[in-house]
Parts: sequence; C-alpha cells; structure tokens
Amino acid sequence: MGRNHARVYSLIPGAQLCGVYDADQERAKAVAEEFGTVPVASLEELAELADAVSVAVPTIAHREVGCLLMEKGAHVLMEKPIAPSVEDAAALVETAKRCGRILQIGHIERFNPVLRQLEQRLTRPVFIEAHRLSPFPNRSIDIGVVLDLMIHDLEIILHLVNSPVVSIDAVGVPVLMPSEDIANARLRFENGCVANITASRISPEKMRKIRVFQSDCYLSLDYQEQAGQIHWKEGMGIQRAEVEVEKGEPLKHELEAFIASVAHGKDPAVTGQQGAAALELALEITRRIHGQVEPA
Repeated sequence: MGRNHARVYSLIPGAQLCGVYDADQERAKAVAEEFGTVPVASLEELAELADAVSVAVPTIAHREVGCLLMEKGAHVLMEKPIAPSVEDAAALVETAKRCGRILQIGHIERFNPVLRQLEQRLTRPVFIEAHRLSPFPNRSIDIGVVLDLMIHDLEIILHLVNSPVVSIDAVGVPVLMPSEDIANARLRFENGCVANITASRISPEKMRKIRVFQSDCYLSLDYQEQAGQIHWKEGMGIQRAEVEVEKGEPLKHELEAFIASVAHGKDPAVTGQQGAAALELALEITRRIHGQVEPA
C-alpha cells in the first residue's frame, strides 16, 4: 500500500511527493526512484520535509509512527485499521487533537464512486448485506480477516445506519493463519436495521458487494466493478434500472480528499473518531468469534 500511495501522490496536481521512508532502506530507495522523489533516513526527517504523510506500516506500529509524525508537525493519513487496540486508537485521536493535526483513516471504500450513488439514494435502510471475498493476500497477516477486510464494510455500515449497535452474532474460522480467515457477523441496530456481513481472504474469487434494502427501493452495488442496480415498486410490479457511476480510482479520491483537508484545515471525510468506532466494533466481533464473551 505504501508504494501505491507514493504512486498516486506523484500524479496529483497541487501535491509534491517530497520523500519516502521505509525501515528497509533499499525498498525506500527503489520506490523513491520509481516515482521521482528521495528516500529519507528517518521519520523525523520525513516530518520535516512533508506537510502531510501517509502511514502504511504494520498495524502494531500505527500508534508509535502516527503519534511521532503528528508531534513533529505532520498531518497523517493512517491506513486502516486505525490501530490494534482501542487504547492505541484513543492515543492517536488525542495526539491529533493536542497537536492540532488532521488524522484521516484510510477506509478507502468511502471514496468508491458507487458509495456516492448509495448515499444520494439513502433514506432509512432496514437490511444491509455485504460480501467481501478475496484470495489470500500475503499481507496484513498480523491481523484476522475481520480487521483486514470486514472492517471496510463495518465502517461504511456504521456511516450509513447512524444508530448504535444493540446486538452482535458472529462466527469465524482460521484456515491458513492463527486468526480467522473467514468470518460472518450479524448486527442489529437500535433503529431496527439489521446488517449481515461476510468476509473471506481464502476465496478463489474476488467479490466486494453491498445490498441495501429500504422501504422505497433496493440497491445492489459492486465496489469492484463500480456498477450497480436499483429496484423499486411500481404498481404491482418491480422496476429495475442501472445505476450510473462515474468510475474512478478510490485511492486517488481518498488522497485528494486528504490533501484538500490539509490545505483548507477541514475535517477529513473519515475522522480518527470514526476509524476508532469501526475498530471497536471489529474488535468486539473478533472477541465473540474467539469465544471471549457470550452473544448479546
């Protein structure tokens, strides 16, 4: 992901990619050469060069790296999940507030063009179903599939429903890694909405879809294809139409939004608090999968 961030920054008008840091200096040098910038020797040096920094490191290092950068004056886009624990997430949010820095969390699907179409048509969802499947990624192996993949849909659903979760049922199975590689969670919200979310990182196929049912229509959207359909009742029949989506690269939209937030001093689209809320829900689902609490 760090290389992808460097690639996109190098293409955005109004932004200058001024440096790359990696614990592997040879890797930093290679990425810097590829995208026309320089490798730096430390995070402190990077913070001196840059106004805004993307952090794409193992989750366990998010607090240390993010807090250091913000304390040195940089605004931070932190890849998801925000942190490995609620305590670490709180420390990042507190540091951003204390230092007056922007902290945006990299929930990239919030910048997928299909989500804009969903938001425009959203009234009051009563049932949401999300599927996120992929082959084994050979990355993020320090976390389970809930924190790796499902958290994308958890953050989006919290955003769409905007109501407290009142019950959780969850199941998961480890296959290749010690943590769960397949998981399903069923959430019930205070306003009556129910969400069913499935994630797998050992699927032979890729799938990133969400379906939203509400009283006036049913939306089926494909994040991967950036396409969808809307179904609605008309008389005694069901009508269907394609959802028109202006396709684009979500990472580019995400980084452009981050740069705009820094340039204009505005709250980011996905705040540290929102990232922390998604993390807290993902950790609760993980605890239930591993039998640490009884279902509500």
